[in-house]
Amino acid sequence: MKLIIQIPCYNESQTLPETLKALPRQIKGIDQIEYLVIDDGSTDDTTQIARDHGVDHVVRLPQHMGLAAGFVAGLDASLKQDADIIVNTDADNQYQADDIPRLIEPILAGRADIVVGDRGVATQKEFTFTKRLLQRLGSWVIARASGTNTPDATSGFRAISRQAALRTLVLSEYSYTLETLIQAGSQRMVVEFVPIRINPKTRPSRLVQSTPHYVALSTTTIIRAYTMYRTLRLFTFIGIAMIAGAITLWIKAR
Repeated sequence: MKLIIQIPCYNESQTLPETLKALPRQIKGIDQIEYLVIDDGSTDDTTQIARDHGVDHVVRLPQHMGLAAGFVAGLDASLKQDADIIVNTDADNQYQADDIPRLIEPILAGRADIVVGDRGVATQKEFTFTKRLLQRLGSWVIARASGTNTPDATSGFRAISRQAALRTLVLSEYSYTLETLIQAGSQRMVVEFVPIRINPKTRPSRLVQSTPHYVALSTTTIIRAYTMYRTLRLFTFIGIAMIAGAITLWIKAR
């Protein structure tokens, strides 16, 4: 059983060493563990730092393409390296690497296709009140759209089986977290959430430039993904609404 831990990076030379230092080299049930860094067009020495710290594979994108593109490039490279399980984590050392065994256990046990680390966003003291509220609202929307129990939809700390990775398609240019959950629900994959811990913040989020910007892009991603992966359900709802409207107008006209 081979595990590849992938880390999308963009100018992470300051935080990457600590992230790599914390990663495990042995986990019960895993025969081989390898690290993979996706350098998303960094202008610093992220790639060299990765190689200096013993990373097994480095994928360098030709230019900065965003988190979603880095995630997909990592999945593709991990599959080509014959990974049985892929763990995605952040380069800013947000997630505690000691929780990786907990993250992959449902896949090893055959219970899940995708496992997401639940940060406990409703009570997370690291988050502002507004961020906690938006995280809870977003997770509720994704739960309705995906048909899965989704306590922490935006968590990037994830484990994915090889079979699930082969079926994963990401079209968003913003982030992969929301779209992949809606897609997983539409394909009847089993998604499990497990509680995980986070480390103190090392830098501000690069994904959330401002609250309105984050809400607008997330809403666009959700609508696009729902339209693509829940097409029949969406147009059935639209059709029923149109028929109901037509019947109402017919009744009033009589």
